[in-house]
Amino acid sequence: MDSRHYFDWAATAPPDPLGAIESEKIPFGNPSSRHEEGKTARRMVEDTRERCARILGVSAEQLYWTSGGTESNALVLYSLLLRQRVNAVLFSAVEHPSIRENCFMLERLGKRIALIPVEPDGRVTAACLEKTLEKQPDAGFAAVMLANNETGAVNNIEEISEYLQKRRIAGAKPVHLHCDMVQALGKTGGKALPLSWVDSASMSGHKIGAPRGIGLLYLKKPLETIFKGGSQERGVRSGTENTGGAVALASCMERYADEEAARSEYGNARERFARLIGFLRENERCALIPEDRGAEDGRFSPYILQMRIKGLPGEVLVRTLDDEGFAVSTGSACSSASNDRPALAAMGEAKDAQLEGVRVSQGRSTAMDDIDALIEALKRVIQRH
Repeated sequence: MDSRHYFDWAATAPPDPLGAIESEKIPFGNPSSRHEEGKTARRMVEDTRERCARILGVSAEQLYWTSGGTESNALVLYSLLLRQRVNAVLFSAVEHPSIRENCFMLERLGKRIALIPVEPDGRVTAACLEKTLEKQPDAGFAAVMLANNETGAVNNIEEISEYLQKRRIAGAKPVHLHCDMVQALGKTGGKALPLSWVDSASMSGHKIGAPRGIGLLYLKKPLETIFKGGSQERGVRSGTENTGGAVALASCMERYADEEAARSEYGNARERFARLIGFLRENERCALIPEDRGAEDGRFSPYILQMRIKGLPGEVLVRTLDDEGFAVSTGSACSSASNDRPALAAMGEAKDAQLEGVRVSQGRSTAMDDIDALIEALKRVIQRH
């Protein structure tokens, strides 16, 4: 696989050596068991929770182990069925399928839902949320992601939270703000995730090199969930804890927590994409989505980019680049079976742009040589098509 170039980090990151913990180092006991093997596993589960809490700047009691971002989102969303005061559920038009599709299910179960519109660049602003709340004044819940998984657009969660706080002080109904932070974990250039501004948030380990099947749910205050079983995770998420996954996630988070290294890598990532963006702007067959994205554009994460080759369907480009040794995607891996691009449609992108859109995502082991190789491959594809 030395000839391969991986540009699908937004789907999953290559395994991080720090996350590849040898199985014999992980206690095999069930963390809920009362014997010594179980107690040893419990100590490790709680130790790793503390380690993650220190990195995130929150209390360990506010973190809950889950299987990943999808489950974290679902636990919060379906808890709304037990909250009668939450009449309307709002979610941005560019949310990940694990939010969008579950909101549609909530509608089938009796909750009223409404979409929060986005700006043409794909960002959700306080003004966008305000427009929706004017039509849904009794809404008690809003889901707004931090970094978009298809375009890399970064939302100003602080601004949105401050707007909701001012609205509440003025006498309006409180709104629970939930934030999908899956694509932002470890990719903020050393800045802290805005957890203090939200009521709940989801995170996933495999986006930063930990194994699949481990994630975190942040809750500012405990909530009751509808999924029942054992009493694990203080009753919020039943099921035997993934001890090995928790250790791996904590190790990976600590690697990403070095502020100086994170700022350096963030700058390197922006520089790498600046070269790719420069090529895309110079070639008349290519276009960025949105078209006004700049090389040093603070509106977007430097780890995710949406592009297109005009006249070439995205699925064709993905297959062609795969044959050339490059892994890219048309969008979220969780909805790869569908050709629909709700996020791009919400941005007002034309149908041909939606069909031609391809996501390029990079990570900390991506090199400038990979970018140069991708550019050369795109040149060859354009010549043939």
